[in-house]
Amino acid sequence: MDENLIKNLEEQARKVRCRILEMLAQAGSGHTGGSLSGVDYLTALYWHELRHDPKNPAWPDRDRFILSKGHAAPLLYAVLAERGYFPVEELGRLRKLGSMLQGHPDMKKTPGVEISTGSLGQGLAVANGMALAGRLNKQDYRVYVMLGDGEVQEGMVWEAAMAAAHYKLDRVTAFLDHNGLQIDGPVAEVMNPEPLADKWQAFGWHVIGIDGHDFRQILSALAEAKTIKGKPTIIIGKTVKGKGVSFMENQVGWHGVTPARDDLERALAELNDGRGA
Repeated sequence: MDENLIKNLEEQARKVRCRILEMLAQAGSGHTGGSLSGVDYLTALYWHELRHDPKNPAWPDRDRFILSKGHAAPLLYAVLAERGYFPVEELGRLRKLGSMLQGHPDMKKTPGVEISTGSLGQGLAVANGMALAGRLNKQDYRVYVMLGDGEVQEGMVWEAAMAAAHYKLDRVTAFLDHNGLQIDGPVAEVMNPEPLADKWQAFGWHVIGIDGHDFRQILSALAEAKTIKGKPTIIIGKTVKGKGVSFMENQVGWHGVTPARDDLERALAELNDGRGA
């Protein structure tokens, strides 16, 4: 694998993490831990995998990405800004009155947001609809969706999983941001969804398990998904909540808490020193 590509992705991921922390600190509200855990997957998508055009967000043949865990909106906003969908300066207006950057993604306000999300469990069903529309219209775009592992406690996720397999939606690729924590504590204690791989397989999906912070594994999984015919693929990525900042990692308390000024300075120092990469 191209080592320059990996280094570039690692650097982009570091910048995205810094952007997330800066905007959350300025906003004073929002979700920190789950935004940081999904950074590497979205970096791989938007800097390598997706067929997209930031200057033409409505390009009909673009690949689609849906952030089903909509509370991690700062992650999507940071990526879209860094890719040029809107000026980076807009990130400072997160959650401000009249801002294009709402607390959850809003397709009517933010360029590059494919669908408004926030109520958990809906994104996969929307991905199915987009994939079916592409099939009917004879378009070859792919649809990617990120789920939270607390989210897969939702019944509608499994209805959508069943439908995707029934309709053989091999252009749907889901990524499970499997950090193991949700707002009330460890997912396994709140409502244990395991064994996840077995369940997705039983629902007719191709399942790939990876380290969700290893770019080599992420890129390989995305490449493998494109070779699978007749069934959708889910990439179960083991991730770390708060990834990149030592005092936030695996701390459920950082689920919906934003960094104070001294927290931000300490976190940015870690990331810029390379220790949080």
